[in-house]
Amino acid sequence: MVNPIDRRNFLTTSCLIGLGATVFPAGRVWANPERKIRHACIGVGGVGHADFSSIASHPNVEVVAICDIDTARAQEVQAQVPNARFYQDWRELLKAEEIDSVNVSTPDHMHAAITMTALVKGCHVYCQKPLTHNIYEARMIGAKAAESDLITQMGTQLTSHTAERIAVEWIQSGTIGKVREVYLWSNKPAEKYRPKGPRPETTDPVPESVDWDGWLGTAPERPYVTGVYHPSWWRGWQDFGCGWLGDMGCHIMDMPYRSLGLSMPLSVKAEVEPEWAADPKRRRETFPQWQIVEYLYPGTDLTADDTVKLTWSDGGKYPSEALRKHIEGREWPPQGALMIGEHGAMLKVHGGGPRLYPREKFATVRPPKFVPQNHYDQFIDAILGKDGGRTHSPFPYAAQSTEMVLMGTIALRFPSQKLDWNAAGMRFTNVPEANQYVRCTYRPGWEVAGL
Repeated sequence: MVNPIDRRNFLTTSCLIGLGATVFPAGRVWANPERKIRHACIGVGGVGHADFSSIASHPNVEVVAICDIDTARAQEVQAQVPNARFYQDWRELLKAEEIDSVNVSTPDHMHAAITMTALVKGCHVYCQKPLTHNIYEARMIGAKAAESDLITQMGTQLTSHTAERIAVEWIQSGTIGKVREVYLWSNKPAEKYRPKGPRPETTDPVPESVDWDGWLGTAPERPYVTGVYHPSWWRGWQDFGCGWLGDMGCHIMDMPYRSLGLSMPLSVKAEVEPEWAADPKRRRETFPQWQIVEYLYPGTDLTADDTVKLTWSDGGKYPSEALRKHIEGREWPPQGALMIGEHGAMLKVHGGGPRLYPREKFATVRPPKFVPQNHYDQFIDAILGKDGGRTHSPFPYAAQSTEMVLMGTIALRFPSQKLDWNAAGMRFTNVPEANQYVRCTYRPGWEVAGL
């Protein structure tokens, strides 16, 4: 069950609920926009390498330290920044280095611990999505960022892209009228991200280059098994990742969430792969091979009714065939969002531009023009005081959108049951067993103050 929340934390986190599309105040910025930002990279493999490359390319950034539990993976980055100091333990880096900013690009289960420690140290933080591994962490990180004057940004890079901004503007300007329904889906190839489990019973020698204890971090201890968790498959194991929702949900759900100015869901309900639901060992360890998750939100002035439903599907599942009439019978793209309004529909292809339907009706509608933005540069520029010191996904906002995604990962464990959510109390009211997943206990020796 969830540990009690003290009054100070309750009041701080409760104030974040219902902010919707609120514009958060700018963070602390520098009077000298030409100063070099002393930056540290934590996690430099996979997406972490892309994050390193993008941030390091900014002319005002000096990467002074890098950290990764795998020294072999860090060698390529070290060659690019030979003067940067290397650490295998992020705790040592944050304790020893005088830095201005840090990016956190580790598996999901370590995001909150590293991010909170960096915020307490006074660092500006860029953290990959999802912002945290559980709802309690999201509340605490969001609250900490809200009370600080630090620049923060979650790694939902597409939120800064022109196509996403056009889609948000079309919804907010009423182009398709008030929105009645929202459908979201993700069906990119998933061979490396959907392990079926159960947990292997074998144990392999830990490679000399890997600090396995450091990789486990806050998660429960388990033996190393070659190719099963590190470096690619961790997202599909509950102790380390948040499944398909945590990977792609944070990207695809952001546009409708942002454009409609939604708050926290009233309830969530999931349908899942029957074989997974019937196998207790798999249910304890992994995520289903497919899922359909329904969220019910309070309506806003941009929705047609007092409530609005968002339906997420993945693993080969798409919106029903009947809904294809809204896109004139065209095939569903592998990943996307469909928003159905009073006067038409908008299809947003993930990674591409929005399309309005019926096409003939909206033939004369032209997209608004935006100055192109880079998500990484925006983070650095905000620290330098440019553009008002704001980012697209500051942590108080990112914490809310992450919480929405994580509610879905909890609903999976209770197939076909509607879970009613009390956002202010941070608890499910009708299925108390679900509350055990709102917060986790960190492994002894890995506790972090504030979490």
